[in-house]
Amino acid sequence: MSPWLFDLQIADGAWAMTVGTPHQLQVARTFGHKRLVLANQLVGRSAIDQVIRDLRDDPAFEFYCLVDSPANVEALAAAARRHGLARPLTVLVELGYPGGRTGCRTVGEALAVARAVHGSGGALALAGVEGFEGLLRGESHAATLALVDDFLGRLVALAEACAAEGLFAADPVLLSAGGSSHFDVVARTLRAAKLGRATRVLLRSGCYITHDSGLYVRAQEGMRERDPALADRDGGLLPALEVWAYVQSRPEAGKAIAGLGKRDVSHDDPPVPLAWFRPDGSMERPQPISDGTIATRLNDQHCHLTVPESSPLQVGDLVAFGVSHPCLTFDKWRALYLVDEAYDIVGAIRTYF
Repeated sequence: MSPWLFDLQIADGAWAMTVGTPHQLQVARTFGHKRLVLANQLVGRSAIDQVIRDLRDDPAFEFYCLVDSPANVEALAAAARRHGLARPLTVLVELGYPGGRTGCRTVGEALAVARAVHGSGGALALAGVEGFEGLLRGESHAATLALVDDFLGRLVALAEACAAEGLFAADPVLLSAGGSSHFDVVARTLRAAKLGRATRVLLRSGCYITHDSGLYVRAQEGMRERDPALADRDGGLLPALEVWAYVQSRPEAGKAIAGLGKRDVSHDDPPVPLAWFRPDGSMERPQPISDGTIATRLNDQHCHLTVPESSPLQVGDLVAFGVSHPCLTFDKWRALYLVDEAYDIVGAIRTYF
């Protein structure tokens, strides 16, 4: 949710920006972005009316959202008619899976929603199909990959069925999936879909922009098993996000407390101590932490560190932490600083959560 990062991605070739809520959509609109994907259902009269009015009043605004029920299709179509929208609202049918988040649970249910879009009298237009494979988890990497393969296969089957019935409004048909763990599998599978018409594969893998030091390191290792050349291309993905905190206490020989907690970083996994620095003039640069220091748990504003008894860390030292799951770290900071290799501040990123 940083317009500066939006601009950076668009300049580097991104086709559109993805948002998750009406608020995020309006932030992107305010900062001039014209092609936006709401990777969610557009619900609630206020949000629907705002989008419809924007589409009506701004011919350059290109918008896509997800639908997974005939009720939502009808609500969107009714709003488009009520506001006199002269062009169709473009939507993607979302396929989900049992126990998952949103999305039709079966290809048959999704096909029925696609038919409802097609039968909306031109109020809505079916632009493609969408799914989110990012939360699928098996008991092993191989089991997870099997679940992802099965889900993506059903997404392709849905797209092919819609194409066979002539339900898509225009070319290219959008085929999109969104997780950051298996984007290589997504790209390969969706690209192979046989619709008999042009397609555009949209990856919504937002965590690539910073990577991390935990969750996505493990995901990259899985990718390295599948496709080493891709995983290591241009040196591979590197973590770009660090959160620094002071050591506040050394209350026991094997313990340190840093001033960082759940209010500062995501806590899917504990943060990872990366480097340390003593700001008294005795060190020119931060030094890597390679002595077995680990973060064991977080309180609201404290991080518990297990350290070797020989650890040099003392009260007042600074520790750099890598995060696990950058999304839930970004939203805790209104401003993040850009630094160069010498840790000199060269800019700042404003966020708008």
